[in-house]
Amino acid sequence: MRTKSVRNVVFSFLAAAALTVSAAYPQSSPAGMVYTMTNAVSANQVVAYARAANGALTWTGSFATGGMGTGAELGSEGGLTLSHDGQWLFAVNAGSNDLSVFSVMPAGLLLTDTVATGGATPVSVTSHSGLVYVVNSGSDNIAGFRLQPNGKLTPVPGSMQTLSGTGVGPAQIGFDRDGGLLVVTEKATNLITTFRTGAGGAAMPGQSMPSSGMTPYGFAFSLRNQLFVSEAFGGGANASAVSSYRPDLSGTLHLIAGSVKDNQTAACWTVTDGGGRFAYVANTGSNSLSSYLVEFDGQLALFQSQAAQTGAGPIDMALSGGGRFLYTLGGADGSITGNRVLADGRLRPFTAGVSGLPAGTSGLAAW
Repeated sequence: MRTKSVRNVVFSFLAAAALTVSAAYPQSSPAGMVYTMTNAVSANQVVAYARAANGALTWTGSFATGGMGTGAELGSEGGLTLSHDGQWLFAVNAGSNDLSVFSVMPAGLLLTDTVATGGATPVSVTSHSGLVYVVNSGSDNIAGFRLQPNGKLTPVPGSMQTLSGTGVGPAQIGFDRDGGLLVVTEKATNLITTFRTGAGGAAMPGQSMPSSGMTPYGFAFSLRNQLFVSEAFGGGANASAVSSYRPDLSGTLHLIAGSVKDNQTAACWTVTDGGGRFAYVANTGSNSLSSYLVEFDGQLALFQSQAAQTGAGPIDMALSGGGRFLYTLGGADGSITGNRVLADGRLRPFTAGVSGLPAGTSGLAAW
């Protein structure tokens, strides 16, 4: 008898077990999905929302990660992330020091693995072509895994590397567009640490460079592999900024535009639009989004200091629908707010329809 594919098998299993995951699946396929996670101490869960064609969100289910959260905001970007093909979802369990993998199925999420991260307090995860890396805030290190076709993670030998020191406060780990470079922002040291990946996906020892501005936080790469980093400046009033960099083949970052201010407070989370023309940051202290014009060479110019308002205390953001919808997670009021990204880069708010998320909810991923 011909062997069924792994995804067909797990789909059958998920359908049979649908009543056990507290889900109310939509009757028709959604235009997209948005995910966040409760980060609860008792049991971390991923909360899934179906995105309609107009951007509105509808709860579809809550899925246990098999690990525990911290019950408090993670202070990071990328605690929850999707693979580039949208087939796998990765979630950090900062309270139990492990990482969970879900298969993204038509009927919901299926947990395929939960593995120790090789350190304490994982806060951010990234993936590229089956290679998965996590940064551990409590032990100041990174570790890599290879995603197998059945959804299991196997450690990459020699992948564990240290950050610049102890207590560095990592905010995000992320691959560049090519997958050959890992970047980690360090809030406490005002450094950005990079790691080249070698044969087999193992990270090489890192090199650390000063950030252009204080408190480097969230970042995103453009289509031209330019790096855009938000700078919270320690939460100083109206002091936030964004800088851009160009990485070379050795992993060294070269400054393009240094600390272009947005006149808001505590810029922490960063995304770039699909066309590579705009960058957006969420300002936690101002409850606002700011937008930047991106030139071909990576130069930056402030477009709108207050491009849109958010829920109280925004703590993560994600683009969905090919960059047409920008969602922001409000940490202080448990909301997800939505903005439509217009052709000219401006933002137009709409009602996403999510409120009442529990305290400590962290991470936002979308497609």
